[in-house]
Amino acid sequence: MTTAPAGRRGRVEIDHDTVERDLMKLVLTVVELLRELMERQALRRVDENTLTEDQEERIGLTLMLLQDRMNTLCDRYGLSPEDLNLDLGPLGPLLPRD
Repeated sequence: MTTAPAGRRGRVEIDHDTVERDLMKLVLTVVELLRELMERQALRRVDENTLTEDQEERIGLTLMLLQDRMNTLCDRYGLSPEDLNLDLGPLGPLLPRD
């Protein structure tokens, strides 16, 4: 059994880069979930013809821009889209798989 030196007992060693990457993974997972929900809502409204052509165009451009920014942030932190899909155990994955 090894013990920590007296001055280090109870301390947790934290790697700044790992903490930042894990935090970004969590944040991007939540943003991706919201993006997918907004996309589904927009598609539903398009199918129901409740949007004007201008609204459809703005929503489409906004979702494309958000996807581009998500890809940029994933690349910056070395994350793939699969990394953002949390496994919820018996409930399955958080995000639908393509």
